[in-house]
Amino acid sequence: MKKLIIVCLLAALPSFSFAAMKVHLDPANIDLTDKESLQRGAAMFVNYCLNCHSANFMRYNRMGKDIGLTDKQIKENLLFTGEKVGDPMSVAMTVEDGGKWFGTPPPDLSVISRAKGSGDDGPDWLYTYLRSFYVDESRPFGVNNTVFSNVGMPHVLWELQGMQALTNAAEMEAGAKEHKDVPPVFEIVKVGSMGEEEYDNAIRDLVNYLAYMGEPAKLEREGMAWYVLIFIAIFTLVAYFMKKEFWKDIH
Repeated sequence: MKKLIIVCLLAALPSFSFAAMKVHLDPANIDLTDKESLQRGAAMFVNYCLNCHSANFMRYNRMGKDIGLTDKQIKENLLFTGEKVGDPMSVAMTVEDGGKWFGTPPPDLSVISRAKGSGDDGPDWLYTYLRSFYVDESRPFGVNNTVFSNVGMPHVLWELQGMQALTNAAEMEAGAKEHKDVPPVFEIVKVGSMGEEEYDNAIRDLVNYLAYMGEPAKLEREGMAWYVLIFIAIFTLVAYFMKKEFWKDIH
């Protein structure tokens, strides 16, 4: 529990520093019941995120069970360096190396969607952030981000999205001073392997998976809620008739 609290605090630190700034967020519109989306998101996570970011509170076999993948499918499609299906989703990079290469260690992503906000705010933040990198030659990795200014993360998905330029930086800066929501306007300057809609859908799948990881029991809990409500309704009916039976001779 102590380790989980530390991870949540580390992941939330960037959001604290930008809490006072008005940032435009696009709705992610994720669907945790869409297992095909979760499977595509898991593949995106393993191929593009798990190189630097760990998810130590999620095990491969637990993830597979929840999103409809067998152990065989996990071994064939999601394990590449000798891990076992019962292992946590960890990375070989140490905290020291992460700090040396990126300025700060890449956070564990197990609960990143919850660390970035409650309800839809967390997924919306992630969805907008992963689509908002733009060219900035003044930065160490040559990119910046309108959601997380001066971010230390490179744009690892640039081959999919391409590279884009921010064309209304002055308007956004003026709007931020007045706490106005001014959406960024981007222009593609280097074409990627995906079109805009295709890339947005891929990011939606990835964010869907990240939201699932943040609370794996959510679907199960929400499914049980109907059984609980039905039980309460039946129990209330039985209790009502029992009350009438017990008190009928008193009146």
